[in-house]
Formats: sequence, C-alpha cells, structure tokens
Amino acid sequence: MLWLTEEEVRSLLTIDDAIAAVQRAFLDHGNGRTQMPPKSYLYLPKHNGDLRCMPAYLEGQDLAGVKIVNVHPGNPQIGLPSVMALLILNSPQTGEPLAVMGATYLTSMRTGAAGAVAARHLARQDSRVVGMIGAGTQARTQLQGLSRYFPIEQVMVFDSFEDQALAFKDDVSGFMKCSCIAVSGPEEACECDILVTTTPSRRPVVRDEWIQPGTHINAIGADAAGKQELESTLLKRAKIVVDDIAQAVHSGEVNVPLSEGIIREKDIYAEIGEILTGKKTGRTSNDEITIFDSTGLGIQDVAAGHAVYEKALRSNIGRRMRLA
Repeated sequence: MLWLTEEEVRSLLTIDDAIAAVQRAFLDHGNGRTQMPPKSYLYLPKHNGDLRCMPAYLEGQDLAGVKIVNVHPGNPQIGLPSVMALLILNSPQTGEPLAVMGATYLTSMRTGAAGAVAARHLARQDSRVVGMIGAGTQARTQLQGLSRYFPIEQVMVFDSFEDQALAFKDDVSGFMKCSCIAVSGPEEACECDILVTTTPSRRPVVRDEWIQPGTHINAIGADAAGKQELESTLLKRAKIVVDDIAQAVHSGEVNVPLSEGIIREKDIYAEIGEILTGKKTGRTSNDEITIFDSTGLGIQDVAAGHAVYEKALRSNIGRRMRLA
C-alpha cells in the first residue's frame, strides 16, 4: 500500500490533472455509471465543526475509494486549515487498499477544477472580470481553474478579513497576469462576469439586486444543511445547475431556498454531468444568470486521487515503493 503525504500530493497534482479527472468523473455521473451515497455527517456543535465520510465508485473507470474530511471554520485562528482530509483508494476487484494519501490539497484542487468545468459550459466565453467573495485557500484554486478557460483581465476580491483579501491580491500576482483589486464590500465584487463565493456563511452574502443579467456564479461555500451564500430570490431568476441533486437538496446552496419554499426541486435545471454528456444544454443566451451549486462529490476525490496515485507509481515515489 502506498502512503502519500500532503507534500507529495502537492508535488504530483496540477490543476490541469484535476480538471481532466473531474471532467471524466462528471461524465461518468452524467451517464449513470457511478455509485455515490450522499455525504454522511457527524456534527460537532461543541467544536463548531463537522466530520464527513464520502465513499464513491466510478463504474466507468473502475475506481473506488472513500474520503474523510472535516470542516472547522475557526481552525485558521489556531494555525490549522479549516478543511483537512484523508483519502483511501481501494481495488474494486479485491477491496485491497491501494493507497492512503493526504487529501487537503487534493480537496481544494478538485473543487477548483469543478468550478472551472462548470463555468466553461455556463459562463459567457468572453468573460474577463472575476469577482470573488471569500479569499481563503479555495479562492486560489477556483481562480487557477477559471484561468485555464477564460481571458481573465481583472479580479475583484472581498473578504470580511481585509488582511486576507490583501494577501490574496499579492498571491494572485504570483500565478496570473491580470489586475487584482481588494474591494471594500461584497457588492463591488458582484460587478463581474463570473462570481465565485467561497465562504462558510449561514446567511446570504450576495443580494439578488447586485447580480446583473449574464452573470455566472460558482457557489462553492454551502456544503452543509443551513449554509447559504446567495439570497434565495436570486435562485428564482437563475438557471440552477448542481453537481448532484440528492446531495445539493440536503446541503448545497439550494437547501435553504428549498426549505423556505422559494424554489422547488423541479426548479433545478440540471446536474453538471447531464450538460457534459449533452443531455441538456448549458448557457443559451448572453443574458441568462447561471448558478453552479457545488457541494463536492466523492467521485471527484476518487478520480483526482487515482490521477495522483498513477503519477506516483511512475515517479521516484513508486520506484522507492517497489524497492521496499
């Protein structure tokens, strides 16, 4: 069995690897060739956090595994990431564990990749201005992914912690050639072609009236029951695409508007896999408001994890394992 540390995973997984793996996973899902129960949660109210278990099997690629991941929003205050994860890959033929790897970096990369894949089909292809609400780790990989498909000229970032927004601004200059501005309020960040929200909020941080026709939104932060980043009425006038309906209605951006009766499940237009397989169309006009509700899927983790595993076997890491 191969053990891969976070540092080794980071050295092996690129955003392009992650995008390719996630796209294949979404295609499998769209073709009905996956097994993926909705996330199971252990809520830890005493510690303002939770633990999640995410098993998945991609029948089309014959890949299987399970990820255990936490979300503790207060962790950065004690020097830890708010999200940390561990992935186990198993042989579908025998059940034998093939690899155990740190999956904190992998989680961030595959989520950024999912946002890129969705935006490629849902955003206007000439999108040049990206607004970001939330300037944490996930914001970086979201922007990395989008940069693969769009001619980004300007990024406007808002975070409730100003120093974090300024740090993100400095970071962007290291991996993109574009203007990046730290703005003073979330409304300013909404003056964009593509809006990305990556907060742990349980109340809307984006108001309906701020969003102009033609905007695409990657709603990333809502990944548990009760979480919400977008005002409910905004979803009423948008084309809503989710990564997985069963999971989204429980813990995605749609979960609060559904519970309020603002929208109904039939108002969800499609899963992203249905668009990738051609069963449904993506953006159909320049004026549509489109929303991708990303909850994060176990199939993304297993697919990206196998990409890392295969690269590891071809690397010095794999040679060391064979010698041992």
